[in-house]
Amino acid sequence: MSMLEQIKAIVAKQLDREPSTLDENSDLAEAGYESLDVIETVFALEEAFKIDIPFNANAAEEMEMRTVGDIVILVEKALAKQKPA
Repeated sequence: MSMLEQIKAIVAKQLDREPSTLDENSDLAEAGYESLDVIETVFALEEAFKIDIPFNANAAEEMEMRTVGDIVILVEKALAKQKPA
């Protein structure tokens, strides 16, 4: 399963939707994402990809998580930081 497919599955679970209804350009706010969904998604991403995402619940709106594609980029950046230099 590709990274995009894994992320779509995580997001779809939060929204109680089928992953096939989402793509990279799916707008999370339009899909019904709320602040608690963002927090739960961050935890799910950290667990699924074994990464650490710096997250401040008080500044959640500052995170670049407007679309599914934004989440893919966020995960890619977190994975890149884990690799030894």
